[in-house]
Amino acid sequence: MADAQVERVDAVVVGSGFGGSVVACRLAEAGRPVCVLERGKRYPPGSFPRRPREMARNYWDPGAGLQGLFDVWSFRHVESVVASGLGGGSLIYANVMLRKDEHWFVRDQGPEGGYESWPVTRAQLDEHYDRVEQVLSPAPYPKSLVEATPKTRAMRRAAERLGIEWSLPPLAISFAAPGQRPGSPVPGSAPNLHDDAPRLTCSLCGECDIGCNSGSKNTLDYNFLTTAARAGAELRDRCEVREIRPADGGFEVRYIRHEPDNEGAPINLAALPVHRLRCRVLVLSAGTFGTSYLLLRNQRHFPALSPALGSRFSSNGDLLGLTYDSPEDLQPSLGPVITSTMRMPDAVDGGEGRGFYLQDGGYPGFADWLLETATLAGPAGRAARSAAVRALQKLTGHPHSEIGAQVAALIGTGQLSSGVLPMLGMGREIPNGRLRLSRGYLEVDWRDAMSRDYFKRVEATMAAVAGELGGQFAVNPGRYLHRVIAAHPLGGAPMATDCRGGVVDDHGEAFGHPGLFVADGSVLPGPVGPNPSLTIAALADRFSGRILERLTSGGHR
Repeated sequence: MADAQVERVDAVVVGSGFGGSVVACRLAEAGRPVCVLERGKRYPPGSFPRRPREMARNYWDPGAGLQGLFDVWSFRHVESVVASGLGGGSLIYANVMLRKDEHWFVRDQGPEGGYESWPVTRAQLDEHYDRVEQVLSPAPYPKSLVEATPKTRAMRRAAERLGIEWSLPPLAISFAAPGQRPGSPVPGSAPNLHDDAPRLTCSLCGECDIGCNSGSKNTLDYNFLTTAARAGAELRDRCEVREIRPADGGFEVRYIRHEPDNEGAPINLAALPVHRLRCRVLVLSAGTFGTSYLLLRNQRHFPALSPALGSRFSSNGDLLGLTYDSPEDLQPSLGPVITSTMRMPDAVDGGEGRGFYLQDGGYPGFADWLLETATLAGPAGRAARSAAVRALQKLTGHPHSEIGAQVAALIGTGQLSSGVLPMLGMGREIPNGRLRLSRGYLEVDWRDAMSRDYFKRVEATMAAVAGELGGQFAVNPGRYLHRVIAAHPLGGAPMATDCRGGVVDDHGEAFGHPGLFVADGSVLPGPVGPNPSLTIAALADRFSGRILERLTSGGHR
């Protein structure tokens, strides 16, 4: 089909996560014409799937007719789930807004020379952390709820007994005010781009990671993107960028649109119309995998890109563990997904080895039922006993018509699900992974060999916590094959002081290609340690100053 006519705009931002939304907002507030291209769709309150039939289609593979929220990447040693939707990763993250530890902005010289060297410092980022926090409004889990949330109290007690630092991290969630019921309207809620849809305070349902249907999460569509749109930014959802190249002293972006009518049936993506945008500044914010993939696929158009492209990949030291068979009623489905955190210091700030964070996990209430019926022996056995009792009553003529106790016995005690607690570890693994193309597909060459001591320490701490809770410990089974589930994939277009060590400078601008910027997790030269969302947003806020300089001056350094 014929290509569309070329449109022109000052800046194009590819992606709407913690990098792209901040940049778009800052540019629009400064009065610069900016267009955001987001491949996924919009998710107003109440639109996140819950029913099995809906969830089965809630994945991202538009060629197969799937235009859902979850994009699943699977590599030899790494698996990851990232978001596809307006608001990016904020739609499915667990809301934690922690700053990177001051001493963890290291400038190491490792086996490969500077394998984790940060060109920025905490002092340089603090003002940008402040600006982002003013918008996202993070606050700790309310103390009034801590005492009513078993998993939070359990983590606090385990930390005290083990002598580990414990705290309530800031969460980008709107909680009910004292004396207000959870699930009530958010007081003073600002207008938002979802036709000003009403938002409710957190109902403690544990559904943060599958999309918050009540609008309790302060996701990017309610703040940065809303402000950007009201200031004149154009937000184009369902628009997937396929090609980027220099053009007319700036850049040309070619993309396709995923029409709602194409959902549910396979389609030849190559046959879709190609739309073209030309811009003076191009900002890639499609996430670690998305941005790296775009740059690698279009590397021939950008011959001056650093050979460091694809390097410094890390999982942010992510590790998933599980406490089970605890005699305590931990109720993991009560509360937001994460409520508290433990912190193990690093050798650079008084600890031993590499530092990490350990956080309680959670999941939606319906998962409790799935867990209880995970094995047929329990429910089947209870049903057989109940049927036998009823049959005996009929045979003997026993007039027992009130059977509440039998129904309760049929359901069971619920101990299996109540004695479970997911745990999430993350920290300073060594970023020795590499992203590359293989027959047109993205591949990750990452191995845990250099970081095994780190992972062993995280596992040992998780096991100790499980022991304090009276339960057993299990790690993600993939660990036995040296695999990780990376909730926070980072790197691929790392920052550095020069093109030998990285793809972009400390303001996110690509070496050798002025006007080309990267603002997402791919610019991180190593793990953040804690949850990286706030750091990505702060860096994007810092980068926005240089981007505005480019648009204002029109010149190059």
